[in-house]
Amino acid sequence: MPELPVVTRIALENNDPARLRPDMAAPPDPAPGVRLRLSELAPGTVQSEIRAMSTECERMGGINLAQGVCDTPVPPVVEEEAIAAIKAGHNIYTRLDGIGRLRNAIVQKQRRDYGLTYDPEAEVLVASGATAGLHAACMALLNPGDEVLVFEPFYGYHTATLKSLRIKPVLVPLAEPDWALDADALRAAVTPKTRAIILNTPANPSGKVFTREETESVAELCREHDLFLFTDEIYEYFVYDGQRHISPATLEGMRERTIIISGFSKTFSITGWRLGYVTADARWMGAMSYFHDLTYVCAPSPLQHGAAAGLEHLPPAFYAQIAADHQSKRERLVAALRDAGMEPSVPVGAYYILARVDRLPGETAALKARNLLAATGVAAVAGSAFFRPGRGENLLRFCFAKKNADLDEACARLRRL
Repeated sequence: MPELPVVTRIALENNDPARLRPDMAAPPDPAPGVRLRLSELAPGTVQSEIRAMSTECERMGGINLAQGVCDTPVPPVVEEEAIAAIKAGHNIYTRLDGIGRLRNAIVQKQRRDYGLTYDPEAEVLVASGATAGLHAACMALLNPGDEVLVFEPFYGYHTATLKSLRIKPVLVPLAEPDWALDADALRAAVTPKTRAIILNTPANPSGKVFTREETESVAELCREHDLFLFTDEIYEYFVYDGQRHISPATLEGMRERTIIISGFSKTFSITGWRLGYVTADARWMGAMSYFHDLTYVCAPSPLQHGAAAGLEHLPPAFYAQIAADHQSKRERLVAALRDAGMEPSVPVGAYYILARVDRLPGETAALKARNLLAATGVAAVAGSAFFRPGRGENLLRFCFAKKNADLDEACARLRRL
């Protein structure tokens, strides 16, 4: 079957593999007696809006501010160690939870940054990306029909992963313009089926960094209702304006129920390496490692050595410089968006900006994004990709984790609007 055009594959419900566009006919029911068919999920699957825009941008030869590819240089020590590992013959399967060197380095990192102690033999999983870590954790700890609270705006891979496992994401909206947590709304969303909360801080797409008070509110609810807390902390070093990332596992009574999911894609600019990790209590880690092995076998062996070298040798100044560099890039893109008549919500973390684009032509955010790409050659993602249907249609998300020359060219093109 020929591939459908990109625009035809736009999801209406934010990377949601359970809906089709109204103008897409669902596959016909199989003829009586025919057992060969797609799964219940498959007929509604569509390419995520993030990847759709990246594909369209590549086709046009544009500048991709849509996907968080983070194409800044890889730290030399990380790159050189991975190459050396390949040459040294580290090219076969590793232990299902990763090489000992990297597991030990992750343990040291968690102790250094947050004062958290983990057993490298029983409480660390090196995953094929943070996404794989979340998938394995959900398979190990949640059942079909369970509910998981997810803050809105959300990262589509979080909700899509839950739905692919027949788990229901329950959206808890954050309050504009600064995406503040409404503790009462969070509490009201809990039902007898609630088993967990997903907390992404610093957050994609909003750039929100949950305050200590907000994080305490989430932790209190988890303790009160005996819930797991899945924390996506992949942007932990991308924090600006004197803000501080609070890892929820450091709060009282939270280590045993918090599943920390993070990785190296953003910090070391190696998104294509697919290296993440999970740290969690030993009671949960065995099952998570099993499901990761079942699906991915192990993370790439030589690349694990590269990440380990980064953790072992890069000084604290490296992580401070990441924040300083990206804060500078944030300021440049914020200024360009304002000059172009788009009002940005200035993020205090991560490396994305949500901007209001009421003046751009198009009835939906997806059409506004495509019109912007056609007019400027700059790709952004429809804000509707991060909200329930009907929300986010006047927002676009822009990524500023780009090489300086590419970002400056994108800013110049936007200003020409």
